[in-house]
Amino acid sequence: MRQATPDRWADLVQVFGRRGEDPSWCWCQRFLNTDTKTPGSAPDNRGALHREIAAASVPPGLLAYVDEHPAGWTRIVPRSILPAVMGNRALAKLLVDDPCAWWVSCFAVGQGYRRHGVGSALLGAAVDFAREHGATSVEGHPVDVEKLTAKRTGGSALFTGTRAMFTAAGFIEVGRTFPTRPVMRRLL
Repeated sequence: MRQATPDRWADLVQVFGRRGEDPSWCWCQRFLNTDTKTPGSAPDNRGALHREIAAASVPPGLLAYVDEHPAGWTRIVPRSILPAVMGNRALAKLLVDDPCAWWVSCFAVGQGYRRHGVGSALLGAAVDFAREHGATSVEGHPVDVEKLTAKRTGGSALFTGTRAMFTAAGFIEVGRTFPTRPVMRRLL
């Protein structure tokens, strides 16, 4: 695991695969933006993440490597800097007021590395990273795959992780915003 620093930008782009060249792809900006898109224009989410990493005193995420090849990414930051989490009414009913809570908002795992434990390794490293930076808890809003009604789920639908992955990492469910969407918390 390595911190997402400016010198690792090309590795992050590689993790995003074919989407890595599309500046309007999410690029883990979903929970940072509250609706800043100008009508008729595509957002430059890629540029926003690049600027964020370049300016960060504490990197906003981690990169996983397999045999020195970039394999995955996760965003782990203080919950308080994510307006779309802090302003979400459904989440507000379940979250405790904790200025030192951190949030795992997304995962991207390269196509050739899926189902090999990269996401789980990223989650474990994210907990350690948050702890090292003063977090009192780490939270996330994964998908409960067992409650989905679709016969097949694409990887992009699981970008927030899975409940099973969070449970295996020692997180407990504190409630749900939707039948398939638990809020998970791990006290540190």
